[in-house]
Amino acid sequence: MPAGSSPKRERQYEHIKEGARKRGESTERAKEIASRTVNKERARAGESKQASTTSTRDPKSASQRGGQRSHSGSQGPTRDQLYNEAKERGIEGRSKMNKDQLAKALGR
Repeated sequence: MPAGSSPKRERQYEHIKEGARKRGESTERAKEIASRTVNKERARAGESKQASTTSTRDPKSASQRGGQRSHSGSQGPTRDQLYNEAKERGIEGRSKMNKDQLAKALGR
């Protein structure tokens, strides 16, 4: 942790580090994960003197985003999502259709 960190960030660092250790990460890797996480949160909160634009661009954390932006490129709904929509609409033969066929049958 950087010198002058708040007690809250110190506790956060230890909590993340211990969680990583319990998941089986090495001590060094656990420290790295904790440091990066805490530093990113400090940057988002405006607590660091230098913050990259990528860390401050979106003030939401990954858990707050709920998976948004977790994948590059949008591939649309999954085959299962399309299947469930087809089931709701009562489209015949849906169980034998692939993703593209389901999308076409749904008019997408």
